[in-house]
Amino acid sequence: MANTNLLPKIGSKIKINIDKVKDRLPTKLIDQISLNPKGSITGYKMTDGRSIGLIVRFQSGEENWFFSEEVERG
Repeated sequence: MANTNLLPKIGSKIKINIDKVKDRLPTKLIDQISLNPKGSITGYKMTDGRSIGLIVRFQSGEENWFFSEEVERG
């Protein structure tokens, strides 16, 4: 089971590590992240029954989810 104490809190400002996501995201989203990798956590998503993903909203208003190891605080 995921340790929820290690997850960023909802509302936290984060930055996407593009090197860790570029193999699984559509080109349009990769281009957007390349221009501005910053976003904020808006919620959580159960990913595979054992871990929790982070739902991130970008400045454009678009949301997508990421594994916690794909984001950096700040």
